[in-house]
Amino acid sequence: MSDFRSWIDRYFAVTARDSTFAREIRGGLATFFTMAYIVVLNPIIIANVPDAQKQFIGDGAGPNVALVAAGTAFVAGIMTILMGVVGRVPFAMAAGLGLNVFVALSIARVMSWESAMGLVFLEGVIIAVLVLTGFRVAVFHAIPTQLKTAISVGIGLFIALIGFVDAGFVRRVAVGPPLEMGIAGNLTSWPIFVFLAGLLVTAALVAGRVKGAILVGIVGTTVLAVAVERIAQVGRFSPENPGGWQLNVPALPKEIIGFHNPFGLVTEFDPFGAFSSVSVLLAVLFVFTLLITDFFDTMGTVVGVGRQAGLVGPDGMLPRTREVLLVDSVGAAAGGAFSVSSNTTYIESAAGVGEGARTGLASVVTGLLFLVAVIFAPLVEIVPYEAAAPALVIVGFLMMTAVRDIDFTDYELAIPAFLTMVVMPFTYSISNGVGAGFVSYAFIKLVRGKAREVHPLLWVVALLFVLYFALGPIKALLGF
Repeated sequence: MSDFRSWIDRYFAVTARDSTFAREIRGGLATFFTMAYIVVLNPIIIANVPDAQKQFIGDGAGPNVALVAAGTAFVAGIMTILMGVVGRVPFAMAAGLGLNVFVALSIARVMSWESAMGLVFLEGVIIAVLVLTGFRVAVFHAIPTQLKTAISVGIGLFIALIGFVDAGFVRRVAVGPPLEMGIAGNLTSWPIFVFLAGLLVTAALVAGRVKGAILVGIVGTTVLAVAVERIAQVGRFSPENPGGWQLNVPALPKEIIGFHNPFGLVTEFDPFGAFSSVSVLLAVLFVFTLLITDFFDTMGTVVGVGRQAGLVGPDGMLPRTREVLLVDSVGAAAGGAFSVSSNTTYIESAAGVGEGARTGLASVVTGLLFLVAVIFAPLVEIVPYEAAAPALVIVGFLMMTAVRDIDFTDYELAIPAFLTMVVMPFTYSISNGVGAGFVSYAFIKLVRGKAREVHPLLWVVALLFVLYFALGPIKALLGF
């Protein structure tokens, strides 16, 4: 046993990265509990939307929510374990938010679900080819170090905003300012109270350098949420019940085991069906949108979380970058093949890193928990958004601290860095923030007569982002 433990230590570089087995396990648990919501949320997004033929995923007359949930957990588990074993970094993978919304509301509306998932599969294959040819890694090298730092800071702001929104602390409004605090500006609901209690306790634990602070915060806040629901009978959020829980009603489940075959949808994709369902040009535009979003969401997440973990070198690169990006690319294709949407590296991995995770061993722990969730899915539904959100806010703070490494006296870099940091949370998109930074950096260098200081690949990427931002007018011009 000691020999096996030593081999695990050497393979994952646990001691070499100044970590311990206990930290890796705690980190894996924290990441899982912070992102376990995807097992519930992804089916809500894609399983309940009919395609152009009025069919649901799996050629059903009605939603196959349980089947999609099982597939979501299974693919997330396999890909996260693969990321840990091959990439050897503490990054978890699951169906990408934003990507799944785009697939459901834009692509599946004009073709069958089989064809839509076929495009997701093709996008994953294309990204894998870009990795194998060295293009994706070369783009990483072409980005100035301070812009990579800005990406990390922007993700910190973004992940904190996600936490505030998920908890209902920040909400959209129909009239007046675009956002408000709580309900009509008031913190008058039990779920918000639970979130604030969890945030304050987690912040105190982190400030006190308590081991397991983030995980303790998630578990403790969940227990509080279950108790509050049991006493107050708050119920689920709805327009009629704005003070309800945002996703899961935190109550002990009636059953613990709820198995559904995760392979039930594995043959339900058609890689080339879209090209006969819609015009070739529209299908290409769909793939391009998926490609750009997936490509740079992952890049931002890898740089941001990797920097927080202390894995990014002076050149802004991670160890085993090629392997990390290849696994991420395979995740996109696997998500399409299993009809659960593109799988991508999750910014919630930062919760595990904040707990001390530094190696792929944490990812193996998270992945195994996702596989367990295939069978014990009802247990995952205990944790409400309000219990996981405090961890996201605190992790957002930890990632924000990298802002001190940006030289704000150099406006040619500082302005693009600023745009990168603020556009991410303000537009709710990592890709938009990355694109804003790249395009502004290239433009400022151009008008300042310093175009040669911009790496040729960065010029290519900046031009691709210009095209990406212009997709709306292009589609309108072409009549789509």
